[in-house]
Amino acid sequence: MAGERKAWTTRVKRDREDSATRAHLLRAARTVFERRGYARTTIADITAAAGVGRATFYVYFASKEAVFGVLAGEVRDGFLAAQELDGLDADDPCAVAGATIAAYLDAYVEHLAFLTVLEHQALTDPAMYALWEEIHARPRERGARYVAHLARRGVAHPAASPEAVATAAGGMIAAFAPGVAQDPGTRAGTVAQLTDMYLRLLGVAPAARGAAADRTGSVDGPAPVDGSAPVDGSASVDAAAAADAGAATGVGRVSGPRGAGRRARPGGRC
Repeated sequence: MAGERKAWTTRVKRDREDSATRAHLLRAARTVFERRGYARTTIADITAAAGVGRATFYVYFASKEAVFGVLAGEVRDGFLAAQELDGLDADDPCAVAGATIAAYLDAYVEHLAFLTVLEHQALTDPAMYALWEEIHARPRERGARYVAHLARRGVAHPAASPEAVATAAGGMIAAFAPGVAQDPGTRAGTVAQLTDMYLRLLGVAPAARGAAADRTGSVDGPAPVDGSAPVDGSASVDAAAAADAGAATGVGRVSGPRGAGRRARPGGRC
């Protein structure tokens, strides 16, 4: 009997992580967290939603905090995956901007409910703030490295530091995501507007805006966000103000070969 008990309590970590029961518990926990919020959710709520007992929960997770942390890690990985783009030229800011912003916006919309719970809890809980920062920091750092890469090659002339541009880009996406979640029909137009603003932040020539609009499916091209007439010239957006939209992530990691796809035109024009 003692040997059987020891074998049960020392199940290898891989068996636990690959378990269908564990995946079911994670789905149930996320549903409950998004519906009730973090503070009001209990382990009893999670096990009831999953249709399992408390003992089963503790086989896979040590606490409510632990299961929430695993879910936060999955969200972080989802944002990182949105930056992995195959078959694009890393030196073509227009192609990368349109594709990455679309993927990143989709990821933000998909995870919006969970992020809302985490953001609220992070205001007063240092551990939750650390999770929030972990989700956002790595994509933001990737985005800053990409902006710096374009600037070094003379493809872009950023309106601010690479870190500020990456933060601003993520903040804009975060600000627009709730509207797309409410009305998915606005997605194409939102992607076009976000791409236009990001290219302005990058300091890419105005011709980029038309090319980016074509890639994102906008017929008439992106309209100015404030309803004013289009502004000529590059980098006219205040990056510091855009960054205040919220701590968020960066844009642009391309995993395809450097020479694949369209090449960027000299001077950062598309």
